[in-house]
Amino acid sequence: MLSERRLEVLRAIVQDYVGTEEPVGSKALTERHRLGVSPATVRNDMAVLEDEGYIAQPHTSAGRIPTDKGYRLFVDKLAGVKPLSSPERRAIQNFLDGAVDLDDVVGRTVRLLAQLTRQVAVVQYPSLTRSTVRHVELLSLAPARLMLVLITDTGRVEQRLIDCQTPFGENSLADLRARLNSRVVGRRFTDVPPLVQDLPESFDAEDRATVTVVLATLLETLVEEAEERLMIGGTANLTRFGHDFPLTIRPVLEALEEQVVLLKLLGEASESGMAVRIGHENAYEGLNSTSVVSVGYGSGGEAVAKLGVVGPTRMDYPGTMGAVRAVARYVGQILAES
Repeated sequence: MLSERRLEVLRAIVQDYVGTEEPVGSKALTERHRLGVSPATVRNDMAVLEDEGYIAQPHTSAGRIPTDKGYRLFVDKLAGVKPLSSPERRAIQNFLDGAVDLDDVVGRTVRLLAQLTRQVAVVQYPSLTRSTVRHVELLSLAPARLMLVLITDTGRVEQRLIDCQTPFGENSLADLRARLNSRVVGRRFTDVPPLVQDLPESFDAEDRATVTVVLATLLETLVEEAEERLMIGGTANLTRFGHDFPLTIRPVLEALEEQVVLLKLLGEASESGMAVRIGHENAYEGLNSTSVVSVGYGSGGEAVAKLGVVGPTRMDYPGTMGAVRAVARYVGQILAES
């Protein structure tokens, strides 16, 4: 266990290195921070931190920089989440309140996160499998052609065209719409199948085939896996940190193009808490020089998806964590009110 003083030295090293981009020496630390000890004592503390693997000497200069292990300890024990100022919070709310639909919400969230953190922002669309049904609409496009519109509690809208074997009358359509909504509105998607399985039997024989096709289309929509969609923004921000990547930013850019990689980085959407993965904690080799800060968002206190940022390990962790958490909270409020 490190002493409180050495933890303070580590905190000061992280803060100075993030702020100055330069390796930190003992003389600079004693000048910038009230550590209450001499430069010689700080040098001794730095030697212990280096032996323990929390800091490293990048070259022959006297300065040290944090390692992944050092950043990990800083995030876990030393860094408080920096709250956003009142003007920042108002700006977030005003920007997101102008969204007109779910695509606009996600697009605005990506741009906002990238601007606030000056990192790469990643936002996962709300997953259908973690949603509830708000409304099912059935529209007649032709005597034997229908459109099914599924609206979720997160504001997501899915549309499907249905070709029927025989014409389906307006009265029958209105009846099916009413019965369907009475059974499924407010229900989790996983709960819907047994609630509608006997519905065809309650219709006249000539309508049962069409009702069966409509239900099959609805159930297919509920279980589709293709809904794991992401939006990414602010990739150009990486060019500001070229010297933070050992060789080139190419592996990072290639990783950001892989949706499966990004989904794994964000983690399971059901995990609503803040997650910070630093450097080599990221399983994908191309992202070993980056950190990922992510959190779940949703309505009613339940996460339906994740959002976060990707940037170099030399990151303002308290500020980034505060921005990510605040944006997620506002997005959740929008979904709850939509």
